[in-house]
This record gives sequence, C-alpha cells and structure tokens, in this order.
Amino acid sequence: MTPPNKPDMLSDAQREREKRAQTYREKALKIYPWICGRCGREFSGKALRDLTVHHKDHNHENNPPDGSNWELLCIYCHDNEHDRQSVADAYASLKPEGKQEAIATSNPFAALGALLKDKK
Repeated sequence: MTPPNKPDMLSDAQREREKRAQTYREKALKIYPWICGRCGREFSGKALRDLTVHHKDHNHENNPPDGSNWELLCIYCHDNEHDRQSVADAYASLKPEGKQEAIATSNPFAALGALLKDKK
C-alpha cells in the first residue's frame, strides 16, 4: 500500500478544517467572546474545550446564523442549566396545565370562632 500524497493530505486536512468551521460551535466561538455567560470565567488555549455552546431553546436543530439561540457556557454552568431544566420539567409534569394547586389542605383556625364564643 502506498502512502497518500502530501498534497492530498493537505487538501483533506483543509477540507476537514472548513467542515468544522461550519459547525455551530465554531460559529459561536467566532461570534461571542470566550467567556462563560453565567459565571464569567474566561477561556483560552487548551481550556477552550471546557467552553460549550448552550441552545437557549434546548433545540439543537435551531442554529440561526446570527447565533441568537446560542450562549457560551462552561461545562459546569451548562450541566447546571440542564439539571435545572430537568427539575422544572419534572415539576411541571406533576400538575395539569393551567391549574393552581391548593397551598394548604386544611385550615387549623376553622373552629376558632366557635371556641371563642364558648369562652364568653
């Protein structure tokens, strides 16, 4: 088996780089400063891998070219955001849409009026 030509390897590498540049992460890193949108930590160099793109509407297919559905979050804040959303979704599924829960199920002072009348 013959090794690939160097020009072929370079053109393949160039195509791969251009392909990666089209991903939403690469686009977001070009648009936004490399700072976590929650904790404010700055990223550069190798640490840049810890900066993620969060989809504000949680739809990974919604990638507008202006980046309006993205925010850069560090991996810790990104995990926190998704954990909070999971908890909110779990609580939302417990009660029917549009119905208010009763806060108190009993009234400890219901018979207070009768007790006060008896003392007089």
